[in-house]
Amino acid sequence: MKFLVNGSIAFDLLLSHEGSFLSGIDAKNLDRLSVNYLAQGYVRHHGGVAANIGWNLALLGQHPVLLAAVGSDGSEYLKLLQSKGVEVSLVETVPVAVTATAVIATDLDERQISFFHPGADGLGTLPDISSLKKDIAFAIMGPRNPLLMLRGAQMCEELGIPYLFDPGQLVHAFGKDEFRHAVSGSKGLVVNEYEWGIASSKLCWKESDVVSACGLLIVTLGDKGIRLVTKEEDRAVPACKPSRVINPTGAGDAARAGLLIGLASKWSLVETGRFAAVLGSLLVEQEGTLIDALDFAEIQKRAKENYGELLPTL
Repeated sequence: MKFLVNGSIAFDLLLSHEGSFLSGIDAKNLDRLSVNYLAQGYVRHHGGVAANIGWNLALLGQHPVLLAAVGSDGSEYLKLLQSKGVEVSLVETVPVAVTATAVIATDLDERQISFFHPGADGLGTLPDISSLKKDIAFAIMGPRNPLLMLRGAQMCEELGIPYLFDPGQLVHAFGKDEFRHAVSGSKGLVVNEYEWGIASSKLCWKESDVVSACGLLIVTLGDKGIRLVTKEEDRAVPACKPSRVINPTGAGDAARAGLLIGLASKWSLVETGRFAAVLGSLLVEQEGTLIDALDFAEIQKRAKENYGELLPTL
């Protein structure tokens, strides 16, 4: 199946702190916040939401089409994506900027502090996608320049392309009316547990309001699993246990690839959630967000071990 993935292509600078971020924060003096953490781990990787989701889709035999932008330093990254079967023909190159860069620090309890320099993404535009409307099984509007997320959502709505709206850590950047419109035109809102608190406040909506507007609310809960809520069902899918935890960065994007495939394939909520959870568990076992390969037999084995049942076949 062909999937449209609107989001960032970025380089990830991953830092790890062998302690708790909470130890350096005085809740009584947040207005004078000034903290410094020793980062014992340092790794630089390819990343970005669109690239991560597209990469996993391609490894699973799907056809991802990226809507994104890179800078003058992005040509080798695009070649890498192409080598895995990710379509980058609609990716814009902005020669006067660098490719977006994320700095992500993680502590021992998997709390994260992130900074994102948009680079080329802040100067990007969206191409005409009308020629794709009959081919796209599902789309996702992932974190990037908020204006391009909103415009992408509008384009999909106008063309009748079903999409998930995934504001990510940019959830705070949207006003109530534009956020409501993007969610209402979608087939589902995807957030993590922390982002849902902000999204709910921004939208001035409860869970039932989101479900009434778009039909589906998906809340990823990290090591507690995933919730998928519709008017008829409220399904809590337990997390899939990884064999080890190296770095959680990228697990959410892998899970989103599973959500897209499950929804496009019309799997049940439980099957879709389990597939997403299994993919996320595989990503936390490595450093970096681009896994070398995904073996569906291994995915099925892990699903059987964790949930007692196999997933539908792709």
